[in-house]
Amino acid sequence: MTDNPPAMEPVLARLCGGAITDRDYVGYFMNEYGEELVFAQRRGDKTGRLWHSDADWEMFRVGDHSIRVGEVMEGVITVDGLIIDRPEATWLSSCLAASRHLRQKSN
Repeated sequence: MTDNPPAMEPVLARLCGGAITDRDYVGYFMNEYGEELVFAQRRGDKTGRLWHSDADWEMFRVGDHSIRVGEVMEGVITVDGLIIDRPEATWLSSCLAASRHLRQKSN
């Protein structure tokens, strides 16, 4: 008997309203306030997609150099105009690092 856990991609797609498939690299994070974040990277896309429940699940395009510190105000972390906290930035940085190979052009 094989116990296959339910695929998380459809669950995360329903949660954030994004187009996420089982071919995407996906990440999920919940911060200390219960706000949820979803990251998805599709092979060949130049950027990943980020959704944040505190931003009404608006999609933000993110890439390797998207996380900025201090551009809006000293010490404030942003990504594509969205203010995020340090734990969220750390998680997002890990997602971007883990999916970097999917953003690179194939030879």
